[in-house]
Amino acid sequence: MVWRGLLVTVVTAAVLAGGGTVAWRHYEGTVDQMDLLGEAARDSPPREITIESAPRMSRGPVARQAEDPAAESQPGRNILLVGIDARPGEDQAGARADSIIVVHVSAGGDRAWLVSLPRDTKVEIPGYGTDKLNAAFSAGSKDGGRAGGFALLATTVRRLTGLVFDAGAIIDFTGLKRVVDAVGGVDLCVDVETVSVHIGWDAKGRQTPPFRLIPPTFRPERIAGVRPQVYPVGCRHFAGWEALDYVRQRELLPDGDYGRQRHQQQLITALGERFTSAGVLSNPLALNRALTAVGESLTFDGNGRSVTDWLLLLRGLRPDAVTMLRTNGGKFNAAVRNGTAFEQLDPTTFALFESARADRLDAFAEEHPDWVIQPS
Repeated sequence: MVWRGLLVTVVTAAVLAGGGTVAWRHYEGTVDQMDLLGEAARDSPPREITIESAPRMSRGPVARQAEDPAAESQPGRNILLVGIDARPGEDQAGARADSIIVVHVSAGGDRAWLVSLPRDTKVEIPGYGTDKLNAAFSAGSKDGGRAGGFALLATTVRRLTGLVFDAGAIIDFTGLKRVVDAVGGVDLCVDVETVSVHIGWDAKGRQTPPFRLIPPTFRPERIAGVRPQVYPVGCRHFAGWEALDYVRQRELLPDGDYGRQRHQQQLITALGERFTSAGVLSNPLALNRALTAVGESLTFDGNGRSVTDWLLLLRGLRPDAVTMLRTNGGKFNAAVRNGTAFEQLDPTTFALFESARADRLDAFAEEHPDWVIQPS
């Protein structure tokens, strides 16, 4: 799912809270830090994947995509944020990446751009052949846990986009709900009526799923006698469980996963606003709850830099300097292969990646204003 405005919100909150990085050092020990980036790290050139080095490979070697010749000197910094769909009590191994967001921070550190990658994007996963992008985390985690899942996903994203990464982070469903509740909920404006396929109530008021998802396409089928949770158009306050459920929905949205990407990015912005609001920053207890929740919900790899180092690097970044961008202009570009529907990225999306590598996303946004997601 979402991982929240993560460094954008945490950096801002910790710096504005007074004491800056000194204030954050108390919480840094709560962050689960491990090596996640693998070959996708800026200082780690990818190597050829062979049948000997790739577990569970059933095909021949997969040739890596051509790398940008200036990959190691790309200006700015790139962060890969991944939300996984493992629920409480579920094994992390095999979990799929439910949200995949690339954050590009300008070389000056004062602008950031969020780009959600469609989880159904058709890609070559090193060692596993053609599959959907979100399957990379699942494949890697079966043998290597969450670190292995992230590393394989990050390598796949690097080969897809040409971007090298300076940091990466994971958050799961439970972590998102905890963070939203810790800041007292968030204000969101629902732009299209959203019906939950996960939460509903039966005739006795007991919570139960209102739909069953029918494979292989996971088409939702209504369960008789169960009333689904509905989020009508309009602005209101969301508790943690509502925000989590709302930004998970895609099956019944007119624009499917693109709608969900938009809602997830809007939640990041809303969390940034809550973290920097007077209600949190001026209340020591509220700030303590919020930063503790972030620390306990986060798995982080700073590629040799600590979380505190990242606070210093990004201290000039503010939530209102964050721009959200669509891939494929927010329009479906699907293709079916062997009965499976994949999303294909169009040429303009690859131009977007090229602009990120050159630290020119401001120019891209000016040339493609309809690719910019306006905050709710």
